[in-house]
Amino acid sequence: MTKRLAENSTAGAIFINMVIAAVALFINGFGVYLTMRAGIGAAPWDVFNLGLSGTFHILYGTASIAVSLSILLIDILLKEPIGIAMLIDSIVVGKAVDLFNHISIVPEPKNMGISLLYLFLGMTIMGYTQALYMKASLGCSPRDTLLVGLAKRLNKIPIGVVSIGLLSAATLIGFLLGGPVGPGTVLCALFQGPIMQWAFESVHFDATLIHHQNFARSLVIIGHGMKPRHSNA
Repeated sequence: MTKRLAENSTAGAIFINMVIAAVALFINGFGVYLTMRAGIGAAPWDVFNLGLSGTFHILYGTASIAVSLSILLIDILLKEPIGIAMLIDSIVVGKAVDLFNHISIVPEPKNMGISLLYLFLGMTIMGYTQALYMKASLGCSPRDTLLVGLAKRLNKIPIGVVSIGLLSAATLIGFLLGGPVGPGTVLCALFQGPIMQWAFESVHFDATLIHHQNFARSLVIIGHGMKPRHSNA
């Protein structure tokens, strides 16, 4: 069953994996919310999203969707593979954060210890949910796809350096727009990658073995599965 779902060879398998990806990304949004709730500086891309949110007086989720869809367009122009989960990621995570902000699901931290607990718990949740949604094999996030696409074209520059460049640019622009930069920003930049790797290893997940199905292929399989079957009787 696991192999069949991972291959997304039927419409049913794709729909199940879409639900898995959506649930994982919703929980991922709670992880993002915790890192921001820590109140000691947002993660680099969230500095950008929050900067846009404050500048244009829109919700965080709306800003996040706008940024994700813009990056998705760049991914398409770079001719990188686009999957259904990329669209789900673009919408679900940001709006999940808006929901958790609206209901104030966890109390405001009263000291640095609680802030750090929120920050690292949030990054841990993000790491595990990232593994779960990537297992659906329906595409990575627009930002991860952009990173890979740029790294392939700047092949003389290590992907780690490209990543630092992207995160630095997002942080700088977000800061200029009024986004919250602080020690949490630095901690996220330093530890989010290693925590994600630890989470992957703890569940024996190897992202390099996943072959993501592109959007067009998924639509073909779904369309074929929805065609009426005529009986020979």
